[in-house]
Amino acid sequence: MAQKPNAVWLSGDGNRQIARVYAPSVQAKIKDLTEVYPVYLNPANLAEHETAAAKAVYGFATWGMPVFSEDEIRRYFPNLKVVLYAAGSVQAFARPFLNSDIQVCSAAPANGVPVAEYTLAQILLANKGYFPNARLAQKDTAKARLGNQAFPGNYQVKVGLLGAGVIGRKVIELLKPFMLEVLVFDPFLPDDRACELGVTKASLETIFSTCQTISNHLANLPATRGILNKSHFSRMLPNATFINTGRGAQVVEQDLIDALCQEPGRTAVLDVTDPEPPLPDSPLRQLDNVVLTTHIAGSMGQEVVRMAEYMLDDLQRAERGEALRYAVTLKMLETMA
Repeated sequence: MAQKPNAVWLSGDGNRQIARVYAPSVQAKIKDLTEVYPVYLNPANLAEHETAAAKAVYGFATWGMPVFSEDEIRRYFPNLKVVLYAAGSVQAFARPFLNSDIQVCSAAPANGVPVAEYTLAQILLANKGYFPNARLAQKDTAKARLGNQAFPGNYQVKVGLLGAGVIGRKVIELLKPFMLEVLVFDPFLPDDRACELGVTKASLETIFSTCQTISNHLANLPATRGILNKSHFSRMLPNATFINTGRGAQVVEQDLIDALCQEPGRTAVLDVTDPEPPLPDSPLRQLDNVVLTTHIAGSMGQEVVRMAEYMLDDLQRAERGEALRYAVTLKMLETMA
């Protein structure tokens, strides 16, 4: 029998996320395919475990992944071929590995599944006027019924998506069964790809001024910080809903607050803010037309195991000599979250 390749955990000491994300069933399959060193490796203990690091072909990680320098990678991981990251964004650590000709795989598509599911639910509810109706129904049923007549429901209604990356495309897929007109803002989305997805490319101004519900999925890049501001929020329809599961820093918070105050029929569903959570005195905590959730759109509970299973899939592909499905490139890092 051929000798199994060596593998290591790349993590800070005592990281509970490893056991949470890599469920026992997944770890058992990993151990069937590799010889996994039992100690978590990080820059603080590399010298102590130099032999194990030098033998490693695969590195497994999740939230709590340490940042290694190119010098550390080249010195301590001469045989490392693939880093399998069972979580979302790899922006914080991937470049030194990629610059050292080591492949990096991200489970961002897996982490994007629950975000897209959360978004789908919020869009369908928003178009029905669920949020203002739920607030009013407890106090004044007649007023709630009257107010809900202004909402169009989920037939031939315009929905705006900001960003058509991994999550945005998944939202588009989930919206397919519904008779909705989907407008997308994404400068990196080719026209032919938009046609394939069945969506219409549009400017931010068009989306905010015409769509009943707008959902943010823009990549977290310096260029997108503060990209959503007064010129957009002031254009929202009087009863439109803005959903943010992207990044809070992409929103100029005061501009959103002003738009919500000017038109109380507008709603903001915010799973992310900047800072997160909002400051104790932030109007976002007091406004009736703001729905705050504590970053629950991403993988939680049993959903986190899906990320490890995606990385297990790429491990199996690597062992079969096949192309990796979830590999990230330096070019991809320019536009991905």
